[in-house]
Amino acid sequence: MNDATAQAIYFYDRHPMSGEIIKAKLRAARGHLEGVTPEELWPHDQDHYGGIAATDALAAAAVIGPDTRVADFCAGLGGTVRYLAHRYGADVTGIELTPSRVTAAQELIALVGLQERARVRQGNVMDVPLEDGSMDVVVSQEALCHVPDHAKTLAEAFRVLRKGGRLAMTDWIANTPLSAKDAKLMWDGMAIQPLETLATYGAIARSAGFRVKAATDLTEEWGPILRQRLAMYQRLREEARAAGTPMGHDAFHESYIRFVELISKRELGGIRLVAVK
Repeated sequence: MNDATAQAIYFYDRHPMSGEIIKAKLRAARGHLEGVTPEELWPHDQDHYGGIAATDALAAAAVIGPDTRVADFCAGLGGTVRYLAHRYGADVTGIELTPSRVTAAQELIALVGLQERARVRQGNVMDVPLEDGSMDVVVSQEALCHVPDHAKTLAEAFRVLRKGGRLAMTDWIANTPLSAKDAKLMWDGMAIQPLETLATYGAIARSAGFRVKAATDLTEEWGPILRQRLAMYQRLREEARAAGTPMGHDAFHESYIRFVELISKRELGGIRLVAVK
């Protein structure tokens, strides 16, 4: 296991949003876990910036509909996988590195009865366990910032897509280079790899063979969203403490506070990239 893999797994094994905390929230709200519907998970399992509205924007850009074959790169707990399967009728395969999150994602998929249309497989997005041309769409949300080689990852997205298939993703970008101190803090706290810019992400996609349709700067949009998420994580930390579930290591909370500051200063930002094979 290399350093990047080990650090990402370390981070996500201790992340305050976990399968156990999601189930604890459901039990607190409804008293039991019998007959849980996909919609009941949505307030708790959509761990990406902008929630359902952001996923709907990607789904619209990628023209996701009934039976669309979708791969979700870095699927985490499977929130997007379940949402696209249920809301859009897509057939969705998540690829996730961290074994504990694969297990939790599969448990939540089974909990809401979406096994026929949704699944999460363990794998590395730089070497995806899917066949050539087997997918209509690849999506990813704020996750490739943990991946050390974006060129390999987008080349893999290109490989698994059919001709005419679509890539729709969001991720961190660096509007200005991070200081060495901030780069170390982001690595220690959130396993953040060296970041692309708005321009370099488009260039990498084109080098992989894609035709870029849009590369949208999300920095301004993310500012208020991330301030709300910081407050959410601070609440989650206390809820996790009370529930006896992972709280997130101290460096995560320190780095997230700094991340929000850097977004507010526009030193860090976000991109929505849409491209076609």
